[in-house]
Amino acid sequence: MLRMRFVAIATAATLQALLLWQCAPAAKAPAVNKAELGAKYNGRWLVTFDPADRERVGWIQLEGVGTPEAKGLIVGVPGGGMYPLTAIDVADDGSLRLEYSGTWGSNIPEIAKKEREARMAERAKLKEGEKLPKQPPIVSVYTAKLEGDQLVGKQEWPSEPTRFQVVTFTAKRAPEIHEHDDGTWVAGETVQLVPDKPASNGNFTVALPDKELGWEVKNGDILNVPPAGNLTSKEKFWNFDLHAEYKLSEHSNSGIGLRGRYEVQINEDFGKEPYKQGHGAIYYRIVPTSNPSKKPGEWQTMDVRLIGREVSVTLNGVKIIDKGIIDGLTAIATNADEADPGPITIQGDHQKVEFRKFTVTKLVKKGA
Repeated sequence: MLRMRFVAIATAATLQALLLWQCAPAAKAPAVNKAELGAKYNGRWLVTFDPADRERVGWIQLEGVGTPEAKGLIVGVPGGGMYPLTAIDVADDGSLRLEYSGTWGSNIPEIAKKEREARMAERAKLKEGEKLPKQPPIVSVYTAKLEGDQLVGKQEWPSEPTRFQVVTFTAKRAPEIHEHDDGTWVAGETVQLVPDKPASNGNFTVALPDKELGWEVKNGDILNVPPAGNLTSKEKFWNFDLHAEYKLSEHSNSGIGLRGRYEVQINEDFGKEPYKQGHGAIYYRIVPTSNPSKKPGEWQTMDVRLIGREVSVTLNGVKIIDKGIIDGLTAIATNADEADPGPITIQGDHQKVEFRKFTVTKLVKKGA
């Protein structure tokens, strides 16, 4: 009898303990420190896409990731500018999510070609003073995780899945470059890109004229037949002085890619105030102090000095950028190896431009 009573009491105690355990509040999971997770993403990143859009690469700058003050900038593909990121988030698993919006053409070659041709046809119909209507913005989403010392992820356009294909990418940290325009660099060998070698056309990666690429040779000058491809020098350069002589037609737009990464804008904008896409600007990065552009049809000159990340631009004899700092790639960039020499590129896919002279003088350290 005593044994049965003992068993009953023990069973009741066990049930009571079980009920208390079930009713007890669940232990809270340790709080995720988003700022700590996000800190590893802060800084500047050089992005390589697969598949590449016309061999172009991207650039991302991030600050304060994982905090309410997070901010960033992106040079993406497709797209022609530098855009502020509209969302920067870190998930509990440490993965990164970025958003930005813009008005872009498709990254599918067949669709992109049709869209460009349609825009060119629309532009040709414009009357004096008219502009093409603005296209609606589209949201692009990047998701990535850190694997070793590089970002690995993908880019998507959720609202436009038929116009854009998903692109995978990797990104590496941008290098520190410590060379400066400090008076210790002197002129070395000069390479003449235009007039090109008359027999071999040996200075560019294609022989000119090239009908498929869209470039002609006329009395030693080179000129594009829009929409043309970009010209790329065979030789690669590091620090240099560049001199170009060219003329523009009305509404012309071109550019020169320094090391194939940083675009000096060429634009027919006589009489306009300087702006980030204006004549002589480092595209979307450095605004000139003035605009000494000439009228359409007149020959113009541009001189550029690039040492490390420091750039100076003189347009038609007037210095408009003096030792400006180029923080990173612009949309013309075709390679992400910022610490290495790169080619000179000449943009041809907009309106007509004609070059009669183009030289690049390599700069060498005194005593080297």
